[in-house]
Amino acid sequence: MPEARKSRLVPEVDFAKDGKQTGFLRLFHSTHDSAYGFLPIPIVVVKNGEGPTAFFSSGNHGDEYEGQVALANLIKFLEPGMIRGRVIMLPMANYPAALIGRRVSPIDDLNMNRIFPGDPDGTVTRQIAHYIDSEIIPLADLVIDLHSGGSSLNYIPTALAKQSGDPAMYRKQLAALRAFGAPYTYIQGGAQGQGGDQTLGSGADRRGKIALGTELGGAGAVNASGLAIAERGLRNLLVHLGILGKEHWVEPPIPTRFLDVRGPDMYVYAPENGVFEPLVELGDTVAPGTPAARIHIPETPWLPPVDIAFKAAGIVMCKRVPARTKRGDCLFHLAGDLAV
Repeated sequence: MPEARKSRLVPEVDFAKDGKQTGFLRLFHSTHDSAYGFLPIPIVVVKNGEGPTAFFSSGNHGDEYEGQVALANLIKFLEPGMIRGRVIMLPMANYPAALIGRRVSPIDDLNMNRIFPGDPDGTVTRQIAHYIDSEIIPLADLVIDLHSGGSSLNYIPTALAKQSGDPAMYRKQLAALRAFGAPYTYIQGGAQGQGGDQTLGSGADRRGKIALGTELGGAGAVNASGLAIAERGLRNLLVHLGILGKEHWVEPPIPTRFLDVRGPDMYVYAPENGVFEPLVELGDTVAPGTPAARIHIPETPWLPPVDIAFKAAGIVMCKRVPARTKRGDCLFHLAGDLAV
């Protein structure tokens, strides 16, 4: 069996060292402007003795901001004397994309959450994904990758997980999701539209880790409610793991409501190019046949709009933000109640 290829990234932190370390992952990237330069991907490790390890990631998509702010605040809050174990935080996981607020990298135009496990000899985004998958995830007991809707979608703030195929691991996922305490939590089946098995969370699941995610708002802004949920949820996860003391637990105002997002009928896509007029709002409950949207065609304004109806019942969890749309764009997705 050939030996696994090692990452080319060089960390400025020592994952085995006690204390609070701030620094960068150096991804050497030779360009016209900087022949011997590197991309500085910020990373923080807080460690105190032996214990569990939590890995918190955000900025996987650079235009999703709630997680980046939540981790920046947690980094300033956590000190070694407060914990037992280790917390690894990567607030701008796809650094080039996060630096300019784009979903995909401006260097290679890749969506990092669609290319795991990455490639140590690949383009910049593939190298970052490989380092996370091969060097950071193996150190962790629990991984949460913080997402939101970014520039094109807006979500009800929610936590999520792709259901593990291992029943014991699934029970651990559910317990961690209850601790995170978002008002809504949905379980997804890993459809290709959601990244399939090429996401950071799927990489964690493959390595037998508790793998969680979020959708904390979006619309190209910082959702205040989503940010508050993330900040409380991250601390509660650390308490749940035994890394942080019980005095830091904040009881969620309501128990999380578990939902299911599986099957193509839970998604609504634009059938034509045009201007998207939504007929429902986030949080609405709909039935099959409920009018969802109209697509207007200003280029030929004498044509009637295209009417779109929901094919399934559920709660509207996600809605497209830009009005201008094209065939194939996701306009909504639903979620239905799940017994757990």
